[in-house]
Amino acid sequence: MRQRVYHGEITPGDIANALVAEFNHGGLSAQRVGEGGKAAVQISTHRWRESGGKTALTITLQKVEDGVLVSAGQQEWMGIAASLGKTALSALVNPWSILGRLDDVAADVNHLQLENRIWDMIKHFTESVGASHEISERLRTVVCSYCDYANPVGMGDCEGCGAPLGSVQPTACKNCGFVNDIGAKFCSNCGTGIV
Repeated sequence: MRQRVYHGEITPGDIANALVAEFNHGGLSAQRVGEGGKAAVQISTHRWRESGGKTALTITLQKVEDGVLVSAGQQEWMGIAASLGKTALSALVNPWSILGRLDDVAADVNHLQLENRIWDMIKHFTESVGASHEISERLRTVVCSYCDYANPVGMGDCEGCGAPLGSVQPTACKNCGFVNDIGAKFCSNCGTGIV
């Protein structure tokens, strides 16, 4: 399961509505379930499709502090594999039969790329509304536990009283947006090195 966090003024419903608008046409069907702080969108091939195999993928959206956690489940691709296998067997028996299955092959290849298309769409949508993997402005301050002064992230000592702040500062992963502890060398969500 792949997860990414998008920080900013965005809700699970915003992303869910964008996913349904983008993927509920052509050979795909998208439906939203849930309201408020949690939603899911299932994107799958239509039951009555004329070409290609069947696939499905569920995107879970959950409100987190100053953003949304997006999780993508495992894509069901056995229907696509069966369709591609059928095309290969047909071509072995009669090479000219491949011409009649070009639509199936094109649909199958397109649906194998479904997860990447979803992540690209989410990235473009979140950027368009000002959300990103960067920690939100509100989380970019560290409140001193001694004097309650709000310090910018990165300060070693409190600007108000001089107390040390090092161990309480958050760091967001540049790849997935997950907020990690200050001493982390690798993201605990995606494993990317933290600089």
